[in-house]
Amino acid sequence: MITSFQMRAARALLGIDQKTLAELAGVSLPTIQRMEASTGNVRGVVETLMRVVDAFERAGVELIGEQARSESGGRGVRLKEPGPPRRVGA
Repeated sequence: MITSFQMRAARALLGIDQKTLAELAGVSLPTIQRMEASTGNVRGVVETLMRVVDAFERAGVELIGEQARSESGGRGVRLKEPGPPRRVGA
């Protein structure tokens, strides 16, 4: 599962906007907007959710689920490799 908070945080880490995420995931901009406007776990078509998660993975962001190993526990996102955030158009 992915939350709307994780989506926004992952986009912020990458320095991308909703339109760019939609392009990377191969989904429509309104779909991304709807997903991020939800509260809690994002609900939707499983294939669409998987496309978004895969887009983040390919871009270098690891999504951390409940009970997943992390220093402080809980949900979150982290970059797989350290480095400066990627910016749109860079």
